[in-house]
Amino acid sequence: MAVDYGDVRTGISVCDKFEMLASPVCVITEENEDKLISKICELSQQHRVERFVVGLPKNMDSSEGERAVKCKEFAAKLEEATEIKVVMRDERLTTVSAHNVLNTTNVRGKKRKAVVDAVAAVMILQEYLDYRRLNPQAD
Repeated sequence: MAVDYGDVRTGISVCDKFEMLASPVCVITEENEDKLISKICELSQQHRVERFVVGLPKNMDSSEGERAVKCKEFAAKLEEATEIKVVMRDERLTTVSAHNVLNTTNVRGKKRKAVVDAVAAVMILQEYLDYRRLNPQAD
């Protein structure tokens, strides 16, 4: 399960059991971190999650800013709450790419706002799945 963590909206995606294709699940609108983690825990049980992939928002020069620190802290809390391993993956430009995908499919306005974070989570997870396929010994 991939998590595109945000202060207000958090995108969630999962993959098939063969780890070939990532698909959107939902966007959770929740500002309270403990409640958000609780909702993700419920989803992880429903989807039989074996690993979390949390987006790590790096700067374009690969440095990590305040947002990256916040995401790492969130990932640690998620791992502690679920006892499921969390892997951090670079998420640079995933939201931009998600907007581009939604542009090509003509998704606009409120509908876009409701799905863009889930699409970004799909991109994070798909990148991770592709990486694992090319690097079978990796985490």
